[in-house]
Amino acid sequence: MTTTTSTPEAILDAVGGADNIVHLTHCATRLRFELRDASVIDKATVEAIPGVLGAVPQSGDRYQIVIGGAVQGMYTEIMNLPAMKNAAAVSDADVKAAARSKARGKNAIVDAFFEYLSDSFRPLLPVLLGTSLIIAGEAVLEAFHIIDTHAENLPPTLVFANAMFQSVFYFMPIMVAYNAAKKLGIDPWVGAAVMAALLTQDFAKLSDSASTVCSHNSLLDKDLCMVHIAGLPMQLNSYGGQVFVPLLMVAILAPLYKYLTKIIPANVQMVFVPFLCFIIMMPLTAFLIGPIGIWLGTGIGAGLFWLYSHVPFVFAIAIPLLYPFLVPLGLHWPLNAIMIANINGDATNHLDYIQGPMGAWNFACFGATAAVLVISVRAKDVEMRQTSLGALAAGLFGGISEPSLYGIHLRFKRIYPFMLVGCAVGGLVQGIGSMLGGIEGVTTTTFVFTSLLTIPVFNPMWLYGISVAAAFATSFFLIVTFGYRTKEERAEALAAAGTAKTGNTAASAPAQAAETPKAGATAAAAPVEEGDRTAKAPTPKPALVPGAVTEIASPLKATTMDLDKVPDPVFSSGAVGQGVGLEPQGDIVVTAPADGTVVVAPSSGHAFGITLDSGVEILIHVGLDTVNLEGQGFDVKVSQGDRVSAGQELVRVDRSVIEQAGYPLTTPVLVTNTASFASVEVVGGDSVEPGEALIKVTAPEA
Repeated sequence: MTTTTSTPEAILDAVGGADNIVHLTHCATRLRFELRDASVIDKATVEAIPGVLGAVPQSGDRYQIVIGGAVQGMYTEIMNLPAMKNAAAVSDADVKAAARSKARGKNAIVDAFFEYLSDSFRPLLPVLLGTSLIIAGEAVLEAFHIIDTHAENLPPTLVFANAMFQSVFYFMPIMVAYNAAKKLGIDPWVGAAVMAALLTQDFAKLSDSASTVCSHNSLLDKDLCMVHIAGLPMQLNSYGGQVFVPLLMVAILAPLYKYLTKIIPANVQMVFVPFLCFIIMMPLTAFLIGPIGIWLGTGIGAGLFWLYSHVPFVFAIAIPLLYPFLVPLGLHWPLNAIMIANINGDATNHLDYIQGPMGAWNFACFGATAAVLVISVRAKDVEMRQTSLGALAAGLFGGISEPSLYGIHLRFKRIYPFMLVGCAVGGLVQGIGSMLGGIEGVTTTTFVFTSLLTIPVFNPMWLYGISVAAAFATSFFLIVTFGYRTKEERAEALAAAGTAKTGNTAASAPAQAAETPKAGATAAAAPVEEGDRTAKAPTPKPALVPGAVTEIASPLKATTMDLDKVPDPVFSSGAVGQGVGLEPQGDIVVTAPADGTVVVAPSSGHAFGITLDSGVEILIHVGLDTVNLEGQGFDVKVSQGDRVSAGQELVRVDRSVIEQAGYPLTTPVLVTNTASFASVEVVGGDSVEPGEALIKVTAPEA
């Protein structure tokens, strides 16, 4: 019986199995392993696996396996293997975030704070999206006076319907505590249990205790109750829907939990660590952290209410302009809690004044997404069409902006300025309408996700409807007119579209070796959006005519070295392609060796992939590891997708910056579609000038 081992399985076996993997991630061309023991790997065995272009041992127990343009698919297949079920995989972003978290300084602390907030709330998006549809349904029915959710005696059906979505908001503190604890690396159930103690019926019964004393608070406009526990006063609060309290609590719980795990013997930690956390944190939260969190939320709400009451025109514009920056940081969730408090509060007459202006932001966001959808349909961009269509549906009918924000808007830098204009226009309409109508602003008595379905719950509905339509139309018009991609991003889409259309993996080799997100770039270009224009890659390929001999010129003044002498095993092994190493002489000015199309040109300037009109595909990698300089010392002259002529400048490089950083100046020049030719030979002498013959490629005979 014959057994067949797939490439993913073979790779996993070659690196010592799943148990030997600490972390697995990937970049544009390489699988990056952090192993427990890298000595078990046989390099020859790895390189013999079909689909593997090379194996590169790294310092310590790190190991790289070169896959090329198919690295994303290979990574996914490996992670989907049964043996990898419990393996810990991290993305490049995760690795970089972890590195940043180890950095010192003000920015690192701020970044960590924002990540803590965002990661504590973002996992709740699916349940909030699900419940939002229930809320929207009730809101529409109430707007048309079919039901009354504020009736004194609700029918059982409506009570049950309310429970279906109110559970999410009431128990939000538990869910936030769980996520926050998980984010900080402690047992998430301990964090959840501490918060749950304040949501039990027993805790609520303390309000009925004979020793409970209540007094009216003018700021909150409600009675606050105090009870004595073991002789100590405890302020009684309703913690349902609170978010500040679990965030504060877990921030204190985490260092306590980690300290206890250090001092308590491992064989009894399972019992005593949670026990001690409970007896310390539950009282501390009830007596101190909980009231502080309540007052913190109240203080923010009071400030917003003052702004709304005294300068409603400014408030109507400020809120939609603020939200695009709050949402990516996760800072909008506390405002959601304030909205709920407003609806439940006597001080605001059970009206919320934040959701109305917020709707202008949401619909400006959805207008931008709709514009991207229209452009992607024109450009036949299937991936972006699917992304934008799903995000638009979630937005217009669910009121959820995150799919649009994270899936599209934060990816393309041109979208935000246009979207902010839409936010300002929508807020301006509400501000002007409020002044002309003699009202303070748009309000609602229901917490909803602002969507098409929930327009009727706002008062006055006509003003709200006009404002969100204006916000939507403004963003939509600007982006449809001017596009959502920069020149570089359009070029990237052009190259990616060509790869998808032709399936030519060799054409993507320049991008692969460049180690940039622009992997998959190719010369075989399909039409791409830029307003109503399309662009197509050149088609003549004389170098591929049977028996044809083509010479490639040197891109800079340099001395030459054999490729196997290049001090980078990925290049020296020929895994990316055959060619030559250059040691730049004098001023470093890199030029195009012939007419062609730039398919890789990262902003860092460290690498350029060019598909020549002749059909030869080359990679010019300026220095080794210079991607780490992030563009310092590189004056890039071209962008991805540009047409270039022979001798045209690609980049000017400050030699001193690279030398001071300690990186080699060695510049590999490679023919990345080597497999298409019978031979690739170096014809340049020991030194070459720009424009002199450097490499000769010969096409196979018919």
